Amino acid sequence: MTTLVSTTDTLTRDALAVLQPGFTGTTAPDWLLRRVGEGLASVGLFGRNITSPEQLSALTERLRSEREDVLVAIDEEGGDVTRLEVTHGSSFPGNFALGSVDDVHLTRAVAQELGRRLAECGVNLNWAPSADVNSNPGNPVIGVRSFGADTRLAARHTAAYIEGLQAAGVAACTKHFPGHGDTAVDSHLALPRIDVDLDTLHARELVPFRAAIAAGSKSVMSAHILLPALDPDRPATLSPQILTGLLRQELGYDGLIVTDAVEMDAIAGTYGIERGSVLALAAGADAICVGGGLADEETVLRLRDALVAAVRGGELTEERLADAAARVRALASWTQRVRGDIRESGAAVQEGTAPGTGVSSDIGLVAARRAVRVTGSGDRLTGAAYVASFSAVANIAVGDETPWGIAAELDRILPGTGTDTYTDGTAPADAILAVAGERRIVAVVRDEHRHAWMGAALDALLAARPDTIVVEMGLPQSDPRGSLYIATHGAARVCGLAAAEAITGTKA
Repeated sequence: MTTLVSTTDTLTRDALAVLQPGFTGTTAPDWLLRRVGEGLASVGLFGRNITSPEQLSALTERLRSEREDVLVAIDEEGGDVTRLEVTHGSSFPGNFALGSVDDVHLTRAVAQELGRRLAECGVNLNWAPSADVNSNPGNPVIGVRSFGADTRLAARHTAAYIEGLQAAGVAACTKHFPGHGDTAVDSHLALPRIDVDLDTLHARELVPFRAAIAAGSKSVMSAHILLPALDPDRPATLSPQILTGLLRQELGYDGLIVTDAVEMDAIAGTYGIERGSVLALAAGADAICVGGGLADEETVLRLRDALVAAVRGGELTEERLADAAARVRALASWTQRVRGDIRESGAAVQEGTAPGTGVSSDIGLVAARRAVRVTGSGDRLTGAAYVASFSAVANIAVGDETPWGIAAELDRILPGTGTDTYTDGTAPADAILAVAGERRIVAVVRDEHRHAWMGAALDALLAARPDTIVVEMGLPQSDPRGSLYIATHGAARVCGLAAAEAITGTKA
């Protein structure tokens, strides 16, 4: 394709610097390395790019051979959203599990150990944590990614998470500003709208972001949501009133503002990625996240040239683009500096702790165990069981490639445990009972309250087999049922292990 300008001039370098693109494969393609050498300052990693810590370390080292201070970003929330452990599930419970424990020291320790593992592999920017207050329990995209529905709880754990992550030398990216918790639409698929007044926004949505700013969050990610009380025309990512007026001027935030992925339909389906990127920069964003879906050189060049054309056409000022690029480079410099300080200080390592942190290396499992809640008076499992997992389509942020549930963990404790997965229309109780035979049934659900078919299947199972154990790995019911009801507050691998231990009364 024809480019507008030479790849060596300042304008083009600044346009490249504000992009955070992804790519396919587990090694850096030549086109990406070339663009990094030309001024691309950030690269985004996804599950498709990672097979092992060793491979990831080699990948980030290769990127830094082209640019020593390149920002290597990842969407590693832990819990349900993991990229480091996409093939087998996270070693860390997610935000909702941490919020249910409500121990800020634990949250800080979990985030620090997660940050240490990221930094050890060369990742220095994490698109986490989610500071959203999950005020709508039917929210299809946030849910257990939030610390909870309590505003003050979400605020204190957001701050603790940021402190822990950045203590490990990894920049936090607090999201999704100004708050995605009260939505009923997934912004990957359409444009959500929150119809609340300014008083509610300030008393609820904005409180955790104020805490994040006070904690020194190095970046903030915007949400593709429409809030008419703030801007009736444009979503937050494209709104000068929200990004510049509210975040910069009113809240006093001076760090990097990153957009959520511009190829999400809330932006791409309404404005297109080129126009959306120009409007986002003009509104006050500093970095454009792209690459979860569009992950090729042509996309990078299209966005670069759209930004350059917007400057030359007067739609975007050269000063605004230069300021955005400078903020990206400043964050890159911070990651280099703080990582060097951490290596120099070299905290003493004690037995059973992660190197250089003083934090337990199995802190994720410790936290998952503390997050489990057991109600009911039924007997624990003592023999092989049958696990019926009820599975709905995962939201796009979580993805459907990461395994979840408790069957594998339960089978390690009680060999011979069998399992099947059931979806809407495939979960008749008589079929489950026939397969289970004499074995006790463990029914595993995730957000039963959002899926009527799960509730109906559980009703029928419990009527026929009252000794059925129910494990909820999403938002728990206010009225627990089953002979035992296990609430894990998340579906990470360690949450499944903690649930299996609770069901059997045995440490794995």
